[in-house]
Amino acid sequence: MAQPTTPAVPASECEILFSADQIAERVKAIGKQISDDYKGDSIVLVGVLKGAAIFLADLARAIEVDNTFDFVAVSSYGKGKTTSGAVKLIKDLDTPIEGKNVIVVEDILDTGLTLSYLRRLMLQHKPASLKIATCLDKPERRLVPIEADYVGFSIPNQFVIGYGMDYAEKYRNVADIRLFPEDKA
Repeated sequence: MAQPTTPAVPASECEILFSADQIAERVKAIGKQISDDYKGDSIVLVGVLKGAAIFLADLARAIEVDNTFDFVAVSSYGKGKTTSGAVKLIKDLDTPIEGKNVIVVEDILDTGLTLSYLRRLMLQHKPASLKIATCLDKPERRLVPIEADYVGFSIPNQFVIGYGMDYAEKYRNVADIRLFPEDKA
């Protein structure tokens, strides 16, 4: 059975929402805020694969306190643009987080379903503290009440690509965050 093909839209045809320089400046500011909040402590960054991998890498380097990271993988979107509404854990943590300061790092906080699920899951591991950092926040899409402690940018309800975020596994390598044309998806 053949896989459905995705429309070929060159990234250059997608409007830049945030440039690589703007992203770098904002990540640096979040890193400083986290460093100030955890001065003298260490933290574990838990990245949500695959979209948050680039944000997590940049954020880890911007944080001045001791930090390590681990990853979880969940699925709620499949290969499309809309959530299925059901969150499924695909990969759990590799190392224990009990008694540790944990920051879940996500690419986009939109409906809140994934991060609510992950918050419940992480709390079962009994961390000393648990916070959320997200590169992008789409508050108009929220279906469940959840907020991030650290937010890169708040955006309108538009589909974005780049800086780790994809459409059907494409465009993750684009350095900017760009608006994906609604008529192409």
